[in-house]
Amino acid sequence: MKKSIPLMIGLRYTRAKKENHFISFISLVSMLGIALGIIVLITVMSVMNGFEAELRERILGMVPHIVVGDRGDGIDDWQSLEQEVLKHPDVVAAAPFIDAQAMFRHRGYTKYGLLQGVIPSKEAEVSIVDDYMVAGSLDSLKPGEYGIILGISMAGSLGISLNDKVTLLLADGATVSPAGISPRYKRFTVVGLFEVKSELDGMLALVHIKDAAALTRKGNKVSNLRVTTNNVLNAAFTAFDLRERVDDRYFVSDWNYTHGTLFKAVQMEKKMMFILLAFIIAVAAFNIVSTLVMVVTDKQSDIAILRTLGASPSTIMKIFVVQGSLNGVIGTIFGVIGGVVLASNLAAVVAYIENLFGVQVLPGDVYFIGFLPSELKWSDVWDISLAALLMSTLATLYPAWKASKTKPAEALRYE
Repeated sequence: MKKSIPLMIGLRYTRAKKENHFISFISLVSMLGIALGIIVLITVMSVMNGFEAELRERILGMVPHIVVGDRGDGIDDWQSLEQEVLKHPDVVAAAPFIDAQAMFRHRGYTKYGLLQGVIPSKEAEVSIVDDYMVAGSLDSLKPGEYGIILGISMAGSLGISLNDKVTLLLADGATVSPAGISPRYKRFTVVGLFEVKSELDGMLALVHIKDAAALTRKGNKVSNLRVTTNNVLNAAFTAFDLRERVDDRYFVSDWNYTHGTLFKAVQMEKKMMFILLAFIIAVAAFNIVSTLVMVVTDKQSDIAILRTLGASPSTIMKIFVVQGSLNGVIGTIFGVIGGVVLASNLAAVVAYIENLFGVQVLPGDVYFIGFLPSELKWSDVWDISLAALLMSTLATLYPAWKASKTKPAEALRYE
C-alpha cells in the first residue's frame, strides 16, 4: 500500500481541478510540444529511410553487389566460376560482363563513359535496368547486330534518340602500327534507353557481350563476374566467404569499395538529424520543469501536511516525478500515434498539398525521384519514444527534489 501512495497522489494532482489556469496551460504546452517533436522526428526519420531505400534500389540495383574477377586479362572459363559462386547460400544470381572505358560520338558531340557487354537474359537477373527502360528492352540486344542501350542523360548529351547511330571509340584492343596506336571504333545502333535517376544515366552504355568481345578482342573471355546477393547490406560478409571458395587467381570485391562512402554519409546524416530534432523534444521537456516548479510552489501546504503525516522525502519526490512524467507519457502517446499515421500516409498527404496549392514538392526533373518516399521503421519509433520518455522523466527530477526538501514548519507558518 505504501508503495502505491506516490502513484495515487501524483495521479490525483494531475486529475484534480487546478485553480491556477496558467499552470494548466504550461502543462498542456509541454505535452503538445513533446507530441509535435515526436511527430516531426518520426516523419523525418521515415523520409530519410525512404530516400535511403530508393538510393539502395536504384544505385545498388545497377551496381554489382559483388564482383569476382581475374587478376590477369580476363576469365576464360566463367561458366565454372559461376557454378562455384552460385553454391553460396546468399548468392541469388551471377552474370558475366565485359567492361571498358569508351568515348561516344554523335554529330560532333562527344561523351566519355563506361561500356558494358552483357548477356541480356542473365543481366535481367542481376540488374534492375530492364525495369527502368523508357524505350526498348534488354532483349533488343542481339549478337552481331551491334545494338546499344544508353542512359537517358547520355543520350540527351549526345542528342541521340532511338534508332540513331553512335560511334564508339575504345583504347582497349587498339591497333598498334608503326604510325602509332589507333583506337578501335565501331558504329552502333541505339536500340534502347533507360532511366534509373542516378549518375549511371549519364555514363553507362550496354551492348551484347559478343559484340563487346569482338570490339575489345577478348575472344571467349569476360572481364568479371557480377554477383547479386539476397541481402545487399551483408554483401561484405558474402564476399569474404567467396574469397575462401574461389581460386587464388580471382579477386573478390563488393559495393562498399565503390559506393560505401555514399551510404555511410546517409547513415551519418540520419544520426545527426535524430540528434538535432531530438532537441525539439528536449525544449518541450523543459516546460515540464517550469510546470512542476509552479506546482511545487502551489502545493507547499499539501507537502507540509504529508510530511507531518509521516511521508518521507523520497515519497514526496516520487509524487511529483509521477505527476511530471505523466505529461511526457501523454505527449509521447499522442506523438507516436500522430507520427505513425503521418509517416504511413505521407505520400497521400503530400499529393493532396500539391493539388491544393498547385506546387510540386520534389520536381522529377531536378531530383532523382519525383515523390517523397517514406519508410516507417518501428525501431526508430521505439528509439524516439524511449528518448522522449527519458527526457521527460529527467526533467521532473530537480523540481521533485526541491519538493522533497520542503520543511513543514516553514511551509505552514503563514497558513
